[in-house]
Amino acid sequence: MHTKYYIGYDLGSSSVKVALVDVETGKNVLSLHEPSHEMSIISKQNGWAEQDPSDWWDYVCVATKRLIKESKIDIFNIEAIGISYQMHGLVVLDKSGVPLRNSIIWCDSRAIKIGNTAFEVNGPEKCVEYLLNSPGNFTASKLKWVKEHEPELYAKIYKFMLPGDYLAYKLTAQMNTTKNGLSEAILWDYKTDTIAQWLLDYYGIDSNLVPEIVSNFTSQGTVTSTAASQTGLPEGIPITYRAGDQPNNALSLNILKNGEVAATGGTSGVIYAVTNNTNSKEASLINNFAHVNYNSKSPLIGKLLCINGAGIMYRWLRNQSGDDSYETMNRKAARVDIGSDGLSIIPFGNGAERMLDNKNIGSQFCNINLNIHTKEHLYRAALEGIAFSFVYGMEILKNENTVINVLRAGNDNLFRSEIFSNTLATLIGHKIEIYSTTGAVGAARAAGLLDGDFDKFGKNITNNDHVMTYLPLENKTPYLDAYLTWKNELEILLKSKL
Repeated sequence: MHTKYYIGYDLGSSSVKVALVDVETGKNVLSLHEPSHEMSIISKQNGWAEQDPSDWWDYVCVATKRLIKESKIDIFNIEAIGISYQMHGLVVLDKSGVPLRNSIIWCDSRAIKIGNTAFEVNGPEKCVEYLLNSPGNFTASKLKWVKEHEPELYAKIYKFMLPGDYLAYKLTAQMNTTKNGLSEAILWDYKTDTIAQWLLDYYGIDSNLVPEIVSNFTSQGTVTSTAASQTGLPEGIPITYRAGDQPNNALSLNILKNGEVAATGGTSGVIYAVTNNTNSKEASLINNFAHVNYNSKSPLIGKLLCINGAGIMYRWLRNQSGDDSYETMNRKAARVDIGSDGLSIIPFGNGAERMLDNKNIGSQFCNINLNIHTKEHLYRAALEGIAFSFVYGMEILKNENTVINVLRAGNDNLFRSEIFSNTLATLIGHKIEIYSTTGAVGAARAAGLLDGDFDKFGKNITNNDHVMTYLPLENKTPYLDAYLTWKNELEILLKSKL
């Protein structure tokens, strides 16, 4: 019997990752990325961020050929393709499918004013009720920017797409998108379960520019002969899944049901909670997107809360600390008591924080006692402060009536720290399951969900990726005291920014 495979792509802003997994077991056979260096981001003006979609495709082709060569598999045993991609980007194509300009990617801020004005003019109540979000600095607002500032180019647009839609188009020659993608573009009307025509009308955007909508976990097109010759893949393989990176990261952790929450703790932190609650009281602080398995009968929403100042705080401390590795910092921090002898670190020094109503309060070191506090105290206070920022975010989610039954996280630097993970697990009162996986592996596995067997999908994740579980500690009091001290310092800072 021949082993069958799925391929998953994860199109990020730094590289293209590709993974090959075993159909039956879900085991990761081989993963790699291209290029070896980080992809460049073009910034023609302050606050702008663009990339050339043609570069993405070139790296996909190189990575795919490498994967085939290094894995030595029979390519005719590849059954399906899944795609994950950087969210909120804008790609505009002419009728021949050629990009008319660089993609305006997720971290580009040029359309903030356009989105904020749309929020005020159309009314916050209407936007929250129908879109679950402010139009903000998302894809629809970026397209409006092109219309206003590049009218001659705009007139040539045949279809607009998200980055993952463009990759799917290059593989299949089909111009289509998904409900999930339109929700992250802030163009999905949850009340009518259709395109938000009223927002398109407000922006003066022709609805014919929206690609055909296809469902996830179905065939969304098949690899063409042209794409086959460029990638080395056989012609005819179907694409059966695509999603933005944060919903896909949640899926990669088996976060698919109401009450399940995913967390990542890299340079920035993300909490992504799946809920069947389509109301939002905190739309200015968090984002709401159709989850990967959203449909009108089961409207599962991913509530995404981003913490800009997370792991970057600990990395900054490491950069100031000579030869101390993260492992050494963690060991030294463990010598200090819970609460860091009164020292609190506010980690929000990586720009304006959406969950703090877009305030930029910077990182703060509070209550330093020059007679007792050492570098070890700084290490512990930083880990605690980052954990406390996650707890603060979870409180915002709970104010949304979000149910939290289980938290699963990737095995990244922050969650490898017992101080960070024990602090978080104890304060939220839930176990934290740690998994070692990637977005490309998750997208590859998701390509096999045509049969809807989510139970098998979840078992494969548990069998292949589970690393450990942190349980809440019995004595919560010292953690709660430290958190309340930290929260009080934060609230003082927020009031000072009014």
